[in-house]
Amino acid sequence: MELKRIAIDTSKSVFTLHGVDAQDRPVLRCDLRRGRLVAFFAKLAPTEVVLEACGGSHHWARTLSQLGHRVGLIPPQYVKPFVKRGKTDRNDAEAISEAASRPAMRRVAIKSAAQQADALTLSARELLVAQRTQTINALRGHAAEFGVVVAGGTGRVAELLAAVAQDADIPQAACSLLAFLGQQVAHLDREIAKLDTALMAQHKANPVSRLLAEIPGIGPIGALTLAVRIDPRQFQSGRHLAAWIGLTPREHSSGGKQRMGGISRAGDERLRQLLVLGATAIIRYAKPGRASAWLLSLLERRPRKLAAVALANKMARIAWAMMTTGEAYRRAPLTAAA
Repeated sequence: MELKRIAIDTSKSVFTLHGVDAQDRPVLRCDLRRGRLVAFFAKLAPTEVVLEACGGSHHWARTLSQLGHRVGLIPPQYVKPFVKRGKTDRNDAEAISEAASRPAMRRVAIKSAAQQADALTLSARELLVAQRTQTINALRGHAAEFGVVVAGGTGRVAELLAAVAQDADIPQAACSLLAFLGQQVAHLDREIAKLDTALMAQHKANPVSRLLAEIPGIGPIGALTLAVRIDPRQFQSGRHLAAWIGLTPREHSSGGKQRMGGISRAGDERLRQLLVLGATAIIRYAKPGRASAWLLSLLERRPRKLAAVALANKMARIAWAMMTTGEAYRRAPLTAAA
């Protein structure tokens, strides 16, 4: 049996395979336990293998590539339109194969284990920051139930705990639990500081990250995120990168009439957030003598939030150009102060 392509629908323990011949006719439909997958493909002649780009897919792509197979990863959102009727493992595997048969179908670059390890530190920090925010919000909410309220911000936790300790009307049981939440916040602060130290060392050791940190609005975390998560060779231009991040308008055009909406919010949500936050910080202090004429003109015509998205789009394009050419950032001339 000669196979042209095998699509794999992955899961935790059982993988569903869908193979087609040279005429794209189904000739293989089977389920394999996780432990038997490598042995099965080790016996096959080198062929094209396609998977959805989801959890664990990069590991399997590396493993199957070492066996001599040509492995491709397809974004899940591009596979979904090919699913027939109900969602089953067999239908999902067939949809992956059908999507892979399209000549213009986009593929996801396979990441190495080192690339995934570098990105893991960033993901761990995001998780701890989210947990700290959740714990602080819980602490503030519970304290407010007893009439204790202080200004917001992570730096006000000690002030809030001191106010709780001084309020004699709060029951001792509540004081103990609020102090416990404060200890959890302090613990998360220490762990985040450790990760910040590791990320700063990682940033300094990465030449691309150091290069991107020269862009106004992009700090070490943003530069490292771009360097680790973005392969500039995947994108034809800076606009393609900005569109992938989700910083370009969503289009709904028909009948020769163009209709543009808000940004698509596709791609890497964390990367989009970092760019918009950096752009917002620049706009906050934008004034003649400290900002470019393009940005000041934009702020005169558009709301600040819309201008922040436009500036984030521009920052993404600049980052792509620098990652592609290796050139240093060239600062735009600033407007003269009034």
